[in-house]
Amino acid sequence: MKILVTGGTGYIGSHTTVELQQQGHEVIIVDNLSNSYQEVVDHIATISGIKPEFENFDLADAHKTSDFFQRNQNIDAIIHFAAYKAVGESVNKPLQYYRNNLVSLMNVLDGMKQHAIPNLVFSSSCTVYGEPDSLPVSESAPIKTATSPYGNTKQISEDIIRDTAKAYGIHATLLRYFNPVGAHESALIGELPIGVPNNLIPYITQTACGIRKQLNVFGNDYNTPDGTAIRDYLHVTDLAKAHIAAVERMTNNKQHQNVEAFNVGTGKGYSVLEVIKAFEESTGQKLNYRITPRRSGDIEKVWSDTTLANNELGWKAEKSINEMMLSAWKWQLALNSKN
Repeated sequence: MKILVTGGTGYIGSHTTVELQQQGHEVIIVDNLSNSYQEVVDHIATISGIKPEFENFDLADAHKTSDFFQRNQNIDAIIHFAAYKAVGESVNKPLQYYRNNLVSLMNVLDGMKQHAIPNLVFSSSCTVYGEPDSLPVSESAPIKTATSPYGNTKQISEDIIRDTAKAYGIHATLLRYFNPVGAHESALIGELPIGVPNNLIPYITQTACGIRKQLNVFGNDYNTPDGTAIRDYLHVTDLAKAHIAAVERMTNNKQHQNVEAFNVGTGKGYSVLEVIKAFEESTGQKLNYRITPRRSGDIEKVWSDTTLANNELGWKAEKSINEMMLSAWKWQLALNSKN
């Protein structure tokens, strides 16, 4: 199939592009490189043996997006990653997040409507559940008031997709990710935030190799066994495979309804201190960390019920927390060797 991957030079997008190409699909990437690098396209080509087509523009630009769809007919599916994604930053820059995340999605949906593109996989988030009433959280859990503008853009995006799918007969799969970490086994692609990392794992690896002096653990007074926040971490290549499963489910007409949502996680939660311990155990590196006040917008604890994804998508996360940590460290070492 011919698949458009928006945000395809980003962290999850690049891993998904590799998996798609290895399954024999043709990929076109659109990315504005606001949080990624064009060299990623070459690294994808090195891994898969195929260089994906790449266009550098901003999907929030309606004219450029429309022009792209005019030039690229016969797209079978779109996997939409392109969005700003930092919870803390969204609290400080809400308008930037609403404008970028929602306008780009609407422009993509416009293209789907105009050119009869039938299938969309949307990069959603467990943040749509807010602070859940019970754990593990399943897809039937209520969608609560978001704790950050970022989380709210994901909730609103899901609503926009549902309404658009209903009106125009589009099929969509909403993948609600938990916390993707780790890197490709080749150490050629991985999480490479521009500037100071907002996510835990790149901050851990950058601290371990001396780029950052100290790792901040935001809060140790949460209602959890060790006081630190709990998340469900999954390996990025496991996550990438969920997108392939979602595309194939739609193109094989196996959906039960036009829009379906699936949790994508491991079903197990790890606290920040447990993640630090797993990193130290799997790499032999000691981390310099300190406890600091809680961070605005953060949820106390969340992990997934993955029964639906396991049974309906036929997908299951396979890699352990130690494998996740080790692959992230190998990626960091590969980055260091280039500098």
